[in-house]
Amino acid sequence: MPCMVQENSAPRGSRFLIAIVGRTNVGKSTLLNALVGERVSITSEKPGTTTDTVVKHYELTPFGPVTFYDTAGLDDDTDDRLSAKRIAATMKVLYRADMALLVLDDSGIGAEERDILRLLKNLNIPYLIIGNKCDEGRPRGADIYVSARQKNGIYDLKSLIVSRIPKDFKKEKKITTGLFGKGDIVTLVTPIDSSAPKGRMILPQMQVLREILDVGAFSIVTQGITENILSKSPKVVITDSQVVEQVAAAVPENIPLTTFSILYARAKGNLNTFIKSLAAIDKLKDGDKIMIAEACSHNFQDDDIGRVKIPKMLTEFTGKKLIFDFCTGHDFPDNLEEYRLIIQCGACMLGAKEVLRRVTECERRCVPITNYGLVISKVKGVLERVIEPFRVKDTPTETNCAPAPSKTDKKKKGDN
Repeated sequence: MPCMVQENSAPRGSRFLIAIVGRTNVGKSTLLNALVGERVSITSEKPGTTTDTVVKHYELTPFGPVTFYDTAGLDDDTDDRLSAKRIAATMKVLYRADMALLVLDDSGIGAEERDILRLLKNLNIPYLIIGNKCDEGRPRGADIYVSARQKNGIYDLKSLIVSRIPKDFKKEKKITTGLFGKGDIVTLVTPIDSSAPKGRMILPQMQVLREILDVGAFSIVTQGITENILSKSPKVVITDSQVVEQVAAAVPENIPLTTFSILYARAKGNLNTFIKSLAAIDKLKDGDKIMIAEACSHNFQDDDIGRVKIPKMLTEFTGKKLIFDFCTGHDFPDNLEEYRLIIQCGACMLGAKEVLRRVTECERRCVPITNYGLVISKVKGVLERVIEPFRVKDTPTETNCAPAPSKTDKKKKGDN
């Protein structure tokens, strides 16, 4: 029998996220334990036992790697202050979920369930309504009935979950689609600096390498470009954004060039929106706020790309006194209108749905959003070169939004 992929081996950003939601004491935690076959979530007859979101990675065959989130009850009222925070945490999980399991007990669908169903429909999140405790009763409106405590119906529930996963998640997603094929040579420029992980490569580099192997192409991995390397006639050169200016100068115009970060912008975000949003950089004024959104938590160093290098590049490029804020992981600002620009990292640790929801929310509030690689390419003067492989033509440089007044604008208006 072939060895199964370890459940924790898949990158966090490529996992399918399933949120288990419902009122307190409907059996959400017991259901999670039954689904994964082990006791990972504390269960009790006392309402409000689950106070923090419980996360469990799992290999859901025949689909693949998923992550289950056991959340606090939507009607949690054990403590006004803490309950509000728990419910807010549940909503934050739903914001990035790919599917939701709404759990009912024999009391059926009430006000809380109707509210969450409206939210799921507005977010376009597929969901299943699960009637738990079927040995005690079968509420109307459920898609399937189970008894998590007795383990009845769990196998059928897993099969139903797999059948309801959207088709686009079941297709193998490649970030390098269309750039090269079998037998082509691909050159990867991967400089090693103090921020590089010891003894290994970063996830975008690893993912591109794997895709090169999968398609039957050949890879040349190097820290820099030399004539000897270019003599191998690469089909495409993919570089770390931090050395894109030097690589662009060394690679002839007839060889396509792009960056790892831009590959992720195309695969997980909305490349056209990201490019269009770059126009905001040319309009920045003193006192404007910029949010740097990082997907992963890490120890910040003196040459950190998000915390140090990009703020320095933008300050020098614009000549303005800018204010930079930072958010990490799944945190994303509610006060988006305060910012003149959101700069998302490559988001290798976030799912595509979460990134696209960030893009949608920014577009809804008329706040430009772009990503690291595109910003660096713009300020280094090589933007057109690195987006050429994707045939992004006639991309509009203006938005239809009227941006909120900056602090400088407000001051001028007050002076008048």
